[in-house]
Parts: sequence; structure tokens; C-alpha cells
Amino acid sequence: MKILLPVLMALCLVSSPALAAEKRLTIGATGTSSPFYGYFVAVSQLINDKIPDMRANVAETGATVDNLKRMSRNQLDLGMVTTNILNHAYYGTKEFDGKPIKSKLLWVYSSTPQTTFVRADSAIKDWKDLNGAEINPGIRGSASEVTTEAVFKTLGITPKYFRGSASDYVSAMKDNRIVGFVGSSTGLKMSSTQLDIHTFTPLRPLSLTPEMAKAILEHHPDLTVVNMPEGSGRGVPAFTCWAFALGASASPEMDAETAYQIVKVVMEDTAKQVGAMPSMQGADLAKMTLESGSSPLHPGAIRYFREKGLGIPDRLIAPEDK
Repeated sequence: MKILLPVLMALCLVSSPALAAEKRLTIGATGTSSPFYGYFVAVSQLINDKIPDMRANVAETGATVDNLKRMSRNQLDLGMVTTNILNHAYYGTKEFDGKPIKSKLLWVYSSTPQTTFVRADSAIKDWKDLNGAEINPGIRGSASEVTTEAVFKTLGITPKYFRGSASDYVSAMKDNRIVGFVGSSTGLKMSSTQLDIHTFTPLRPLSLTPEMAKAILEHHPDLTVVNMPEGSGRGVPAFTCWAFALGASASPEMDAETAYQIVKVVMEDTAKQVGAMPSMQGADLAKMTLESGSSPLHPGAIRYFREKGLGIPDRLIAPEDK
């Protein structure tokens, strides 16, 4: 025993620095049924495979708003966000009025059309028919939920909101307890969640008129308007909707070196990301980030883009990072 004790102590001294050096990260995603959850699982695998002494895991959350609040409490290290809600959080506007969360953008990976679908067998034929009807505005705590309510207020639409998770509203649609929902499509196609509902309960999209699109762009400059092509789902006609961009932002406490390493592997190894989300095939993540971002980049991301010789718009650089 006397011989073994020094050996065990020596092993502890050798192994402790390695254990202490390993940085553990928690990534906030969204509901597990969303394709965007799978995307962040792929990101976590990239981090684990490509960055020495860094281990990431993914947590199911209520998406953007929930992620930002958790990041402000240091419960998450980075998380899925939409560029418009991140803008509100960083500058302390709208739903974050007077309570800013200084979470900075890491990268953007997708434009996300916000599509409004109703049951094809319902009496809802036009936007005005939503007044008083029960619909889901997006999963609880998500950017879709907050943005839908803001857009509907601008358009003067007053439905009855059904709150809950993705599984809650999927069940409610199939059981005919609600007539419609607003959610994120995957690029210019229906998401897997939307296709699941559409398979059992045929859906019909509501399309923005030119006047509605103009009002949205005037009152919500952080949004865009997207024309969805015919065939985004089986038998679905072409229609117009609003959209924002999806990305990842960091906890206000994340250091520049960690952010740099994460952005570097995400930008330079996209195969796993495309495998998780095929709509990303051919996407230029750097270009998307610099064009779609609407609030400051993390200093670690700035370092990466500058090393690549890319021009960074002033709006994406906080005064303290210039």
C-alpha cells in the first residue's frame, strides 16, 4: 500500500491538468422534433471532433428567446437565435425593452421563412378569418412566437393563441383542436414537422398580399419577405411569407479564443452540417453571416473573418471591438 500510494498521487497530478483544461460547452437548440435541433447536434459533433480539449452537448430548449435568457444566466454557452430577436436582445428593444442581453453573433446558417398554415378542411380562407380562431404562433419561447405576434399586431389580426411545444401544436392540429399554426420552414421547403402534419391533415398556406408585405417591411426592418415556390410540400401552391435568418450567438461570458475556434470549424467543415440540414448545400456561411447579421459579431468571429480578408460591415462591430 505504501508503494502504491505515491504512484496513485503521481497519476492524479498527471491527469488533473488535462481534466481541468477540458472546456465543456452546452448548446441551446430548440425542440427535438425540429430539424434545427439536429443541426446543432452536428455542430456539437464538429466541436468535439475538431477542437482539442473542448466538449459540447446539446440541450432541448424553447428556442431563441429561451436560449437568450438562459445565456444571460450563464446556463448556456451558445445557442440558436434568429437575427431579428438577437438584435432586440442586444439593443434592449421590443420584448427586451430596458433589459438588454449582450449576446453577440457567431454565425448565420439559414434564411428561415415563417409560414402560416391552416387545415385545408377549415373555414379559414383568408387572413381576416384568423380573427378569433385558435392558432399556434410558434413554439413557446421561440422567435417565431414573438415575431408572429408582432407581425399580426401590425396587420391588425387578432387570433386566439394556443401556446405550447412543437409536439403540443402538432397533436392539436391533428386532433382538430386548433385550425392553424405559424412555423419555420426549411429553406424553401416545408419542415419535417410541417410535412408530418400535412401527411395526416392536409394544409393550406396563407399568402401575404403586396400591401401586407409592404407594411411588414416598413414596421419590421429586421425581417424580409420571401416567395415560397409551388411544391414546397405535396400539392402546396406558391405563396408569400415573412422571414428572418437563423444563426448562433454566444453567452456574454464567452471568451474570444473559444468563439474563434468554434467559428473556424463551423466555417471550414460544413459536411456534417449539410448532412443534418441538406438545404445548406452550397451555402456560403461567411457571406450569409455578413449580409444577414443585424447586431454585433463576437470578437472571436471578427478575428476569423478578418483573417480571411473579409470586409465586416460597421453594424456588425461593437464600438469596444473596433
